[in-house]
Amino acid sequence: MAEKFDNEMAADLYTLVDEDGVEQQFEMLDTMEVGDERYYALVPYYDDPTKEIEADTELVVLKSEYDENNEETLVSIDDDEEYERIGNMFLERLNEIYDD
Repeated sequence: MAEKFDNEMAADLYTLVDEDGVEQQFEMLDTMEVGDERYYALVPYYDDPTKEIEADTELVVLKSEYDENNEETLVSIDDDEEYERIGNMFLERLNEIYDD
C-alpha cells in the first residue's frame, strides 16, 4: 500500500505587537546565533496570496531578549551598525537558500 506524504510546509508564524498596540502576523524565514545573541528574520504574512504579491515586503530583523519572567521576546535592534551587519548576514543566507 502506498503512503501519502504531504509535502506542503506550514508557515512558522509569529504575531507581533508594535509600540502602538497593533498586531500583525509575520512568517519566520530564518534564525541565526551570533555570539551570545539570537536573531530572527521575518516577513509580513498574508492569508490572501494576492495581497502578498501586491505588498512591498521588507525583511524584518529582530533580536531575542528575555524578560524578568525568563520569557523570550523579540525586540527591534536599536544600533544601526548591528542592524545592518545582521541584516546583510541574513540576506546572504537567504539568497543562498532560495537560489538553490
